[in-house]
Amino acid sequence: MTSTFLPALLGLATGLSLIIAIGSQNAFVLRLGIEGRNRVIVPVVAICAVSDAVLILAGVLGLGVVVAAAPVAIIVIRVFGSAFLIVYGLVAARRAIRPGALVVSGVVASTGMRVAVVSVLALTWLNPHVYLDTVLFLGAVANQQGATERWWWAGGAIAASFVWFCALGFGARLLRPMFAKPASWRVLDAVIAVVMIALGVRLALGH
Repeated sequence: MTSTFLPALLGLATGLSLIIAIGSQNAFVLRLGIEGRNRVIVPVVAICAVSDAVLILAGVLGLGVVVAAAPVAIIVIRVFGSAFLIVYGLVAARRAIRPGALVVSGVVASTGMRVAVVSVLALTWLNPHVYLDTVLFLGAVANQQGATERWWWAGGAIAASFVWFCALGFGARLLRPMFAKPASWRVLDAVIAVVMIALGVRLALGH
């Protein structure tokens, strides 16, 4: 029991401690969740959780060594990732500053399926910290658990991703009463703009 449950619990706790921190991916999923469109949020949540699962398993299988040996690839990802974050942040800032870019006929404009999927893929896979934190760090911790226990640990970390993104994506609709007015969306977009641009600049500077 302790050789399975305990590693899984530790993996769950470690995964949650990394993923809950405010970041570009979480901010994006939160905004979509508040919009409350299941047709869009379902694939977005699935992409986030499955991507984490793939990266965690890659780390357990030892692909962290490949990541560590490819600093040029990380630099390229960092450049494109920072550019995407800054552009997305500027778009959010435009929505916050200009209500006309946010409201159509008195209704808050919703994010389309294609834009949502492309955006979440970029926010996930163009983030160098995903490879460093998820593949390198989580993979290294998992492989310290033992030949069998590491898979239970990885299972716990993967479960953390599914639990968190489902809770964030589908639970965010509970905040919809707060966003009944366009002004609330402008505040949210202003916060998202600050987060995205700050993270983009931080990536560009190599932090």
